[in-house]
Amino acid sequence: MSVEVERKFLCSEETLKILEKIGVCIGQREFQDQYFDSPGFELTLRDFWLRKRKGCWELKCPISTGEPSEEQSLAAKLCTQYKEITNLPEIQQRVKKVIKGTCGDRDIETASLQEDELWLSQLNLVCFAEFTTVRRSFTVEEGVQIDLDQADFGYHVGEIEVLIPEGGDVHSAQEKIRNAAQKLGLNGDERVEGKMNVYLKRYHPEHYAKLLSAHVL
Repeated sequence: MSVEVERKFLCSEETLKILEKIGVCIGQREFQDQYFDSPGFELTLRDFWLRKRKGCWELKCPISTGEPSEEQSLAAKLCTQYKEITNLPEIQQRVKKVIKGTCGDRDIETASLQEDELWLSQLNLVCFAEFTTVRRSFTVEEGVQIDLDQADFGYHVGEIEVLIPEGGDVHSAQEKIRNAAQKLGLNGDERVEGKMNVYLKRYHPEHYAKLLSAHVL
C-alpha cells in the first residue's frame, strides 16, 4: 500500500516552458471521477475521499506524520499526504468502520462480487461530485511525477507527486517535492486549491463550508 505525498501549484506559461525543458512527458489521458459520501458527509468530514475512476474504486485516507521540525514546516504546510487503498473489500470495510452504525450489522464482504449499487446502497452512499479531467504527466527525476490537470469545469492546476510505501520517509518525499518546485520556479508559500476544493466551492457551497469548519480544507 502506498502513500501519496503531493503539492499543488498554479501553472503559468513560464512554468510550462521550464517543465517541458527539464521534464519528460510520459503521456496524456482523460478520466472521469465520481466521489461518494453519506448524506451527512460522514466520510469527507473525516478527510476520507471515496472515488470511482475509470471503473476502479479508490479510497484516500488521512495519515498522521507527527509534528514537523522548524525547517520541515514549510514543506509540510504545502504538501498533503494520503494513504490510497485500491482493494475493494478493504475499501468497503474501511468505509463501514468510518460510517459507524449506518449499515447496522449487515455483512458487505460479498458485495465486491455484485453490482456497485448494492454496497453503495447498504452503506447509504451517494455521488456528490462528478467531473472529467484531461491530464498531462511528466517526470523530472526518478520518483517524482508532475501532472498538469484541466478539469471540465474550467479549473487548471498542477501537482508534484512522490509515492512512498506506507511507513516510508514522508519528510524525504517532501524534500524531493521542494527541490522539484524550485526547479520549476515555484516560490510561493501558500497552499494551492485542488480540483475538489474549487468544485465544492462553486457547486456545493454548504458542503464546502462544513469541510472548512471541520478544518479538512
